[in-house]
Amino acid sequence: MLGQLMPVTIKEIAEIAGVCHSTVSRALHGNEMINAGTRAKIKRLADEMGYVPSAVALSLRSQKTLTVGIVVTSINDPFFGRIVEGIESVARAANYSTFLSTSGFGEVGEREVVQSFYRRRVDAIIISSLWGDLTLGEEFDRIKIPIVLINNQTEGKYLHSVVVDDVRGGEVATRHLLELGHRRISYLETKNRWKSNRLRREGYEKAHRAASVPLDPKLVIPPLADDDVSRGEKALEQLLEAKATAVFCYNDMTAIGLMNACRAAGVRVPQDISIVGYDDVELTNHVTPALTTMHQPRRQLGQQAMEMTLALLAGEDSVPDQVLDSRLVVRASTASPA
Repeated sequence: MLGQLMPVTIKEIAEIAGVCHSTVSRALHGNEMINAGTRAKIKRLADEMGYVPSAVALSLRSQKTLTVGIVVTSINDPFFGRIVEGIESVARAANYSTFLSTSGFGEVGEREVVQSFYRRRVDAIIISSLWGDLTLGEEFDRIKIPIVLINNQTEGKYLHSVVVDDVRGGEVATRHLLELGHRRISYLETKNRWKSNRLRREGYEKAHRAASVPLDPKLVIPPLADDDVSRGEKALEQLLEAKATAVFCYNDMTAIGLMNACRAAGVRVPQDISIVGYDDVELTNHVTPALTTMHQPRRQLGQQAMEMTLALLAGEDSVPDQVLDSRLVVRASTASPA
């Protein structure tokens, strides 16, 4: 059985080169006190031996670890995958490594993850878990490293944000249903993402006012379960009691849960009820019928967040927050009311 490969050390290079280890160290760092011929010889020998500089040693010298912590709510939520992909694509190009951790649905978990990353001496933190209020913002300020938030606009000296305009997204989704002729449109809420839920509901209400369609409070359905899919499945009875002909769901997984319940109850989509989701996760194009939804540019959110992080780490004076647009993707789950 092959033995475990061990990293090549400066001491081993020094023994083969016939010099002291301090000479090797200086040569590898380009110290001009070592003559050019010796420097070239040692660097060539290091390459041949497969020497890789210690990341720990480099971080001690530079006071940077070239690492960024990423916080998401859950790896089970398909929303976050493309965001992380976008972050990592920019990070790798800049020679940064990333740590990924989940916070669960709560401020305590988020705070613990951030503190853990800080103890690991990451250079910056990107949070895409959709939590954080002013209290957390004040605590994050004390950490004094850049923190970039995705889809959260908490204020603070060290906090910066990349967001999708949720008010406009909610308005566009609802307007689509209004333009199809629906006048009994429900909004299906969530309970563990209070800020984005409030903004999307604000857009829903704004679209009704713009169309001079009265808002019936019975059509706003509070969450009846913790997880997204179950929330959609359990809402059908209330939607039918409220005589809704269309539903704007907080997100795609809630919409898919509702579609499951409709199928089980013999309620036809979109003939009996039209359904709109939000996020445009990959699954939406593979359910039956394919789901009409608001597309969030998730990969772009991640890319913008990492680019903002790099600008902050480079010491740029002005790094403005970014606001991105969502767009309506019309598929087969919406139609004019019967």
